[in-house]
Amino acid sequence: MSGLKLYYKPSCPYCQKVLTFMEHSGIAIPLKNNDQSPAVREELIKIGGKPQVPCLVIDGKAMYESDDIIKWLRDNYKGATPPGK
Repeated sequence: MSGLKLYYKPSCPYCQKVLTFMEHSGIAIPLKNNDQSPAVREELIKIGGKPQVPCLVIDGKAMYESDDIIKWLRDNYKGATPPGK
């Protein structure tokens, strides 16, 4: 699926929740580590107005909150299931 990007921080437990779901479900989308450089952080602020992660960018629009991101991914990727199910 094109037009997707996930901004995350390795140390963020909510980001890890989303990343674990993606790994379990076989979902691979471009990842942007918010700790990687100030430019990545500024890019996220420009898109969504804040540096909050996790942030799934869908065709240029920001979606926050791990549960909302997981629900969107589950609803939009055939075969995606929550971990442990």
